[in-house]
Amino acid sequence: MSLIGKEVLPFKAQAYQNGKFIDVSDADFKGKWSVVCFYPADFTFVCPTELEDLQDQYATLKDLGVEVYSVSTDSHFVHKAWHDSSEAIGKVTYIMIGDPSHTISRNFDVLIEEEGVADRGTFIIDPNGVIQAIEITAGGIGRDASTLIDKIKAAQYVHNHPGEVCPAKWKEGAATLKPSLDLVGKI
Repeated sequence: MSLIGKEVLPFKAQAYQNGKFIDVSDADFKGKWSVVCFYPADFTFVCPTELEDLQDQYATLKDLGVEVYSVSTDSHFVHKAWHDSSEAIGKVTYIMIGDPSHTISRNFDVLIEEEGVADRGTFIIDPNGVIQAIEITAGGIGRDASTLIDKIKAAQYVHNHPGEVCPAKWKEGAATLKPSLDLVGKI
């Protein structure tokens, strides 16, 4: 069953950000756009390249009113140790959520139960806490965070303009569509 259009389920967790441990919950996803990026584990190979790439896009995402959260089944303590020891992860300034109970990974349906780690899943969540986009890839396939920019702009446009939709390859400022009987069979 798809999570698209579903509200994020309740959770409470601890996270690491900028030298501090903080509490995070589903309530933090309300009132702003959010990107939640699940990855299998700290101290691995593809994961640091993805999180560093996400950091490279973080300023642009913040300019769009988006907060970023990374999540693995490691604890917030492990996130700090990784942040302190990895050059790539040392650059990360967004929130790194620990999910050792697997609650969040199960809520987002990305937990690989037999391994106790999360799939590579990216979720775009609107200010109402509702999931608007999902991308899940196999463990060996790293994601490109730059692709989030246009997806978020399209999601924000549709959210702010009910009755309009964004066609394939839509870019900010381009024409949108207003679905109607008149368009059927004419596109």
